[in-house]
Amino acid sequence: MSLYRLSVALLLSLGANDALATEPVSVPDGYRLQHYRAPTPDTLPGATVLDGAALQALIALHHPLLLDVMATNRVPDGKGGSRWVPAVPRRHLPGSVWLPNVGYGELEPVIEQYFLRQLARLTGGDLDRPLVFYCLRDCWMSWNAARRALKLGYRAVYWYPAGSDGWLEAGLPLVEAVPEPL
Repeated sequence: MSLYRLSVALLLSLGANDALATEPVSVPDGYRLQHYRAPTPDTLPGATVLDGAALQALIALHHPLLLDVMATNRVPDGKGGSRWVPAVPRRHLPGSVWLPNVGYGELEPVIEQYFLRQLARLTGGDLDRPLVFYCLRDCWMSWNAARRALKLGYRAVYWYPAGSDGWLEAGLPLVEAVPEPL
């Protein structure tokens, strides 16, 4: 057996074929609860999935609320609350609002209230306001956050799975992000 065939056989026996497979990712019944940086489904029931061209058209025609849900660190603020402290600078789509940590599968009560409060404030209570959720490519946080918005009754929910990675790869600009205060 050649060294190449032996290597391939070894990789397949170790389960490496799972990493090479392009099988569709199934839609879970609830939220993704762990391993958020992994391939995502092609769909999100109740939401519209956007590619880069569709997102640009939506922005031009309907001026949706762009919601970056990339996670970041949270530390006590010394006043009984907490504040965001990004470990690395975040760059996102121009005009976006950064709502960190709202895409985890299970939200702490303070983060759940933050999400509810921010969506109500940003939409003015309009459940038909177009909302575009994104993070990075292969990031379940945006999928979870969009699903959560649907469960809250928002009716014009969009998901941009390519996230800021796809936007940048398309040659489009990113800007410095500042998280919305808690």
